[in-house]
Amino acid sequence: MNRFVMALTLSLGAAFAHADAPASYGAKLEGFDYPYPLQQFSLDSQGQALSMAYLDVAAKAPANGRTVVLLHGKNFCAATWEHSIKVLSESGYRVIAPDQIGFCASSKPRGYQFSFNQLAHNTQALLTAKGVSKATVIGHSMGGMLAARYAINYPQAVEQLVLVNPIGLEDWQAAGVPYATIDQLYQGELKTSYDSIKAYQLKFYYNGHWKPEYGRWVSMLAGMYNGPDKEIVAWNQAQTSDMVFTQPVIHEFGRIAAPTLLLIGGKDRTAPGAARAPETVAKALGNYPVLGRQAAELLAQGTLVEFPELGHSPQVEAPEKFHEALLKGLEALK
Repeated sequence: MNRFVMALTLSLGAAFAHADAPASYGAKLEGFDYPYPLQQFSLDSQGQALSMAYLDVAAKAPANGRTVVLLHGKNFCAATWEHSIKVLSESGYRVIAPDQIGFCASSKPRGYQFSFNQLAHNTQALLTAKGVSKATVIGHSMGGMLAARYAINYPQAVEQLVLVNPIGLEDWQAAGVPYATIDQLYQGELKTSYDSIKAYQLKFYYNGHWKPEYGRWVSMLAGMYNGPDKEIVAWNQAQTSDMVFTQPVIHEFGRIAAPTLLLIGGKDRTAPGAARAPETVAKALGNYPVLGRQAAELLAQGTLVEFPELGHSPQVEAPEKFHEALLKGLEALK
């Protein structure tokens, strides 16, 4: 009997361990199921033939003739916008959500000069190919930095701008965060695991409160680091971390002409590089209630909506509350 109980315990333990273990995905997220049909846009960039993955979802309600472009964050993919795509398409919008070059289901070039200007150019090329001349652009986290750069570079193409807990509302390097080389960042990226991703998201995205549905997005990321192409995944992530740190856009918020909605989770304390900063510097970084209000003041047409109880990813943490505010805000920006 004891042997049976022990065998059963070991079997159950192995099953639970397997359930918690990250999947193994390819460099272009092969094996992960996107919520909508994934398409590929071919482009030549920096002397290379590349492929940019994207979702293009038609309006499910009577179409309002408007297009929304969703720009993902650094630790996110187009798939993470799953709930937002559903809500927006059911509200009459066509929704386009790309995976940027270097991320998720798109090409992972080793020799590539990553910049927000380049990613904005790639996004514009995709939209032009899809016949979109003007759109509402929504960017989250790193995607907020990209959305701001896109709005500055292509003002005629942006009907409305929405920034969801964008990083880069402060200049970390100017604040005293030491620079880390791409080689140093790469070594850190190679240590990324399911547990480290979950711990980071638990702290910054969800204010210490975990729900089982968040695990899908942890597995999405961890699977690439757990797959056969983890070196190029880690290398691109190191390159884009350098891009985020060295290319602040907050100093140019005054150049954004489009009506802009800032949706800010007040519990967010995201500050790339803070872990390597002196304690006195780190403590002063990532104060999103203050940063959101300061950013709104810099915008020519800025509207701030705060979620004091939410973290870095309000569209995942509290989708009903977030999307109610988003749809209301989009109507107000008309």
